[in-house]
Amino acid sequence: MIHFTSSNHIQLLRNGLEYFPELERAIDHARHEIYLQTYIYEADPTGYRIGNALKRAAARGVATHVLLDGFGSKDLPKSYVQELEEAGVNVMFYRPKISPWTFKRSRLRRLHRKLVVVDGMLAFIGGINIIDDYNVPNNDPPRIDYAVSVRGELLPKIRASARNLWRGIAWSHLRRVDASSLPPIKQYAVGTMRAAYVVRDNLLHRRDIEQAYLQAINEAKTEILIANAYFVPGTNFRRALVMAARRGVSVRLLLQGKKEYMLMFATHAFYSDFLAEGIRIYEYRKSFMHSKVAVIDHEWATVGSSNIDAFSLLLSREANVVIVDRPFAGNLRADIEQSIADGAVEIVADSWKRGNYLKRFFSWWVYLLVRIVTGLVIQPDRH
Repeated sequence: MIHFTSSNHIQLLRNGLEYFPELERAIDHARHEIYLQTYIYEADPTGYRIGNALKRAAARGVATHVLLDGFGSKDLPKSYVQELEEAGVNVMFYRPKISPWTFKRSRLRRLHRKLVVVDGMLAFIGGINIIDDYNVPNNDPPRIDYAVSVRGELLPKIRASARNLWRGIAWSHLRRVDASSLPPIKQYAVGTMRAAYVVRDNLLHRRDIEQAYLQAINEAKTEILIANAYFVPGTNFRRALVMAARRGVSVRLLLQGKKEYMLMFATHAFYSDFLAEGIRIYEYRKSFMHSKVAVIDHEWATVGSSNIDAFSLLLSREANVVIVDRPFAGNLRADIEQSIADGAVEIVADSWKRGNYLKRFFSWWVYLLVRIVTGLVIQPDRH
């Protein structure tokens, strides 16, 4: 069950260009504690910028906690991690053992969420890692991605989520757990936006994000607009989109046109069926699209870290915010529309059917591989 609160203020942040200045400003104003949790932390100009802000916070006596995924941040130099720790920043890695010579179920269970909580009063949630927008292959234009800043009644739940994960990993690493606490906060209500914080973990919230999507899709009356980088939906998700299209809902998908990994070709497995049902598909080819957002019926919107694939919906730790607010949804929808206009190509049903035989055949084999691998590792665990 998704729990909405009604007194929030949520601001959409487009790309690192808008996100990182806000994040740096928040860290520089922190007085008590910071929790930063991310999949990728890159030692590039953006990584150093945020790292310097974290070091300044630690020097002021702010309890500063950084949790990085052991696979996504495996290339972060140990010397830089040591530099942060020597400055007073507490750094830990989630599932750091990633030996390529062993296959363990836990290898695919990653910390994929991108979450920052400052002083229990301000949070940032989205799909943006700590990496420069221009850190892309072939000197392409900057990647597209989104985050939100959150103030209001959602903050206690968001902070508890970040703090509990940090404490759990600290115990598992046999590290001392920070016993610091915040001074009493008298007032959380700062706005009028209705929103919910939705996570996916491996115990109590295994399908919460997927259920949030399915509920909104099943209740959609006019339009579904999804922009998602890694789109390999399961049976229930595909059925929900098809049923929406059959009852007259406009369904449009903005997907990644530049394939970074072989497994991304599994997305093509559903093109023919979707196109046959009148679902319109666009591929963003101008640069890399890292978006994980959606707008439904001009009112319901979500921004977060979760892709619509088995790795996000069934394996990884993710965090999304669901917002029911027409102005916010309209703002996000307009931005997705601009991306479609500026850098996307529509996949036309007749052209897709007449050609792409090899691509379609290959995509089903890749999809089968994805399902087999994820099927082997889907079971609850402690972290």
